[in-house]
Amino acid sequence: MGSWMVVAGTLLGIAGLCFLPAGMGDHADTGLLGLGASIFALGILIVAAGIYVKALALQSKAGGAPEAGEENSGRRPRGACELCQREMPVVHCKVHQFHLCGACLAEHYDFRACVYVPSTRRVESKSAKSMAAKAHG
Repeated sequence: MGSWMVVAGTLLGIAGLCFLPAGMGDHADTGLLGLGASIFALGILIVAAGIYVKALALQSKAGGAPEAGEENSGRRPRGACELCQREMPVVHCKVHQFHLCGACLAEHYDFRACVYVPSTRRVESKSAKSMAAKAHG
């Protein structure tokens, strides 16, 4: 949906720029100048809206529900965040001994009391571990 908005906005912006020469020069028509500027601005607004829609679509794909092949029938993966048990941990709180994902870090963050280091824990499921063992064996 966002791609056609970008294309349509670009074409509308170019059409608005085509009105501008008629609004300038010896026999300037200020009405055409205002119309051209308005059409150009509307085109650029549609381009921005198209880019925003595309960004929302990418964000929902990245942070959305897991793919059908990634479902693990309700079990949490080994090495997941210790608070939400869904995402891969990115930091380790040395004071509380928690491995935290980015979302849980925002809730847990306390710069006065906690010390954070990058987490070395990796998310593993039994199927991925067994497949790796079969590949090496």
